[in-house]
This record gives sequence, C-alpha cells and structure tokens, in this order.
Amino acid sequence: MEVAVLGGGCFWCLAAVYGEVRGVTRVASGYTGGGVPDPTYEQVCAGDTGHAEVVRLEFDPAVIAYHDLLEIFFTLHDPTTLNRQGNDVGTQYRSVIYYQSAEQESVARKVLAEMAGVWDAPIVTQLAPAVTFYAAEDYHQNYVAQHPLQGYCALVVAPKVEKFRAMYAGRLK
Repeated sequence: MEVAVLGGGCFWCLAAVYGEVRGVTRVASGYTGGGVPDPTYEQVCAGDTGHAEVVRLEFDPAVIAYHDLLEIFFTLHDPTTLNRQGNDVGTQYRSVIYYQSAEQESVARKVLAEMAGVWDAPIVTQLAPAVTFYAAEDYHQNYVAQHPLQGYCALVVAPKVEKFRAMYAGRLK
C-alpha cells in the first residue's frame, strides 16, 4: 500500500469521492501543513493554525496509480482559486499535494504540467513534502455517507460525486 495526502477545499468532498475509487482502501479526513500540534476543527476553521483540510488515502498502486489519483483530484476542485473552493474561503481550503517520496513529487510535477493545459487560469496548487497528518474528529470521518441530506452534502458534495461517477465509471469500486 501507498499513501497520498491531498487538499482541495472541504475534506468532505474529497473523502466522499475517493471512498468510491477502486484501489483506495482507506480514506481519512484530517489536517496537515500547520504549526499547531493536534489541531481541532474549530482551530483549523478559524484559519490561525496554518493547516489545510486534507484527505489521507491508502491505496494499492497495483490497482490505481498515483498519477490517476491526481487526475481525479484535479477534476474534483478548482486548482486555479487561491485559498478558496466555492464559498469555502481561507488557507485551510487551499489546493495542495503533500508528496510522500521523490517519486510522488516527480509524478505530481508531471500531472501539474499536464493540467496547466486544461485550465484557463494558472494553477495555484501547492506541492509540498509530507508533514504530520492529524486525523479530524470522528464525526468528520465518512461524513457524507452519514449525512447525505445535510445541505452542504446535498448541494455541494453530491454533484462532485456524480461528476466523478460519470467521468470515471471504470474506476468505481
């Protein structure tokens, strides 16, 4: 198994999609990239810790390549908006890839270059070495499956999941 850590806005969106990707064996929502040990959701949302909301994926590279996980990542959020995804605004919602190895860094740079030709505006996705990952509170784990009718889940997350299913039907579990 390998690990990927990605931030692209609210972690509920990314977690809901990656939970359906064949080859992804575990998805955890959490925080990384900040200076406060073991931050809480409230601290991260206040924007004072420096952390990003991220998902930590465990995946089988024999089933899905890191490159393919990143391609999915770039269809799930807008990598051209700095510290913002829709109405979610702040550094905690930044677009960021935390690579786990030199190989992942190389693949990420390649995908970033490929995506530059897809988007009309410059990509602002950060690329950074992996740092300590802090799991979010239990109620954030698998949140969308537990609360599908909650407003944000129904109006923001569900369309992203449907888009993934339509674009990547062959990648579904």
